[in-house]
Amino acid sequence: MPSLTSLLNDRFALALELSFGEDFTRRDPVIRSSQFADFQANVALPLAKELKSKPRDIATTIVDNLDLADICEPPEISGPGFINLTFTSEFLASTLNQGGVVEAESEASGQRIVIDYSAPNVAKEMHVGHLRTTVVGDALARTHEFFGNTVVRQNHIGDWGTPFGMLIEHLLDVGIESETAQDISANPNAFYQAARAKFDSDEAFATRARARVVALQGGDEQTLELWERLVGFSRIYFNHIYSLLDVTLTDDNLAGESIYNDDLAAVCQDLEDQGLARISDGALCVFPEGFTGRDGDPLPLIIRKSDGGYGYATTDLAAVRHRVRTLNADRVLYVVGTPQAMHFEMVFAIARAAGWLPEGVEFEHVKIGNVLGDDGKILRTRSGAPLRLAELLEEAVARAKTTLQESNAEFDAEEEAVVAKAVGIGAVKYADLSVAHDTSYTFDLDRMLAPIGNTAPYLQYAGARIRSILRKADGDAFTTAPIHLGEPAERDLGLALLGLSDVIAEVVAGSTPHRLATYLFDLAQSFTSFYEQCPVLIAESAEMRDSRLRLSQTVLEVLEAGLGVLGIRVPERM
Repeated sequence: MPSLTSLLNDRFALALELSFGEDFTRRDPVIRSSQFADFQANVALPLAKELKSKPRDIATTIVDNLDLADICEPPEISGPGFINLTFTSEFLASTLNQGGVVEAESEASGQRIVIDYSAPNVAKEMHVGHLRTTVVGDALARTHEFFGNTVVRQNHIGDWGTPFGMLIEHLLDVGIESETAQDISANPNAFYQAARAKFDSDEAFATRARARVVALQGGDEQTLELWERLVGFSRIYFNHIYSLLDVTLTDDNLAGESIYNDDLAAVCQDLEDQGLARISDGALCVFPEGFTGRDGDPLPLIIRKSDGGYGYATTDLAAVRHRVRTLNADRVLYVVGTPQAMHFEMVFAIARAAGWLPEGVEFEHVKIGNVLGDDGKILRTRSGAPLRLAELLEEAVARAKTTLQESNAEFDAEEEAVVAKAVGIGAVKYADLSVAHDTSYTFDLDRMLAPIGNTAPYLQYAGARIRSILRKADGDAFTTAPIHLGEPAERDLGLALLGLSDVIAEVVAGSTPHRLATYLFDLAQSFTSFYEQCPVLIAESAEMRDSRLRLSQTVLEVLEAGLGVLGIRVPERM
């Protein structure tokens, strides 16, 4: 369904052309939500200097040529030249009656969006630091698909490099088929820590591990088979976490560091050939323009170490080339922690200088803030170790289950488990997605699971309550009944429903899923006001009852669609 702002933009484009000529057709009418009307157009102010006229006079000219009679009340000019726009209730109702509210406008349909997110390490357990990159990245992937774009998920796992020498040797020591090896899929940290301890304390083991790295990088067949077994064990673990977290990543999305191994030498050679890379202190480095250290000296990005090895900077540069040349990306989103900002700025700058980023292809670092504990520091266990993600999620589900039991809701064991997971996991994900991704937030399960306030349970309960109302309705004739917006609360709710397309477009443009969370919370509050002021099942007439039932059903559809885009399920009942 076309968004309300796109409809207004089209009308203003014609008005601007009629008012000032064809050169003004594509000017941004600067339409924004307003506390004084439904929307406000502020285009007159930026045109004042160019047209050498008063903003209010420009606004008057625009309004004289503005054809909105079929959708809006007569526009009003306020202040220095703001144009206030209020849709008629008849237009809003007619638009809702056409259906398709949850079909977002797809202005950018056809774009290929590559999203790099989650990125755990093989043979290491995912911790709370992986929560936001996974949840935000998955929400962005779902949003782009809802919008109509093609999404290519890239789970850039750490599956290559020097640690695999000690991991493979430890695997051989314990036995490939041993319980210790099998346990990697459930408790990868124990295996990694044991390998590290042996590497640090046993020189003979360390020597074997270093030799194994050389064999791995050289493509030794037996070593590669052992490496593949390690990755396979971790793949089982990753999939367990992704299933628990209810995200869309699969084995097909794995695109680890290893896939770029054969391209690393070519990346370095290309940069050398172009004169962008040079040897510095024995290492091959690129000094991208505009990057300096604290001492003012040019800041290097090392792409080949002095010992001939490659680091993740080289891999990231290879990934840039791959995502442009092979994946044919129009836009690439890196959902990675904020501390990596400088690194990605340098990588993108080098890629542009090398000509690897064609005009029009966008590369964006979606910066991810930290998850904090009550002390305001990064959330950790009492021992100071990173908090295990599985432990955190399992606790959320357990707490949700306890809350359900205390509410005396009548669930059988199977339904209780389904609802507890939806509520517990939804609470954690929504708390993350309801704040700007580049800010930090404090992890507080009590607040996350609260049934009131800006939380997932509040929104989920709103959906479950609507389902309960619809179940009590006699028959389903209301599903095709015309919607009428006679009462102010009905109109406010209708206007809120028609805002979905705009907010989806905003999330897509700015990588801001918290905007959608805010919209859904506001929608749920609008429904609560409507339900309190406008009787539904006991409305004054059958026509009014069916209208309000269909309006409620549309709210449910939008809540389910919006929360679904965020990766959150709405239980049948709560």
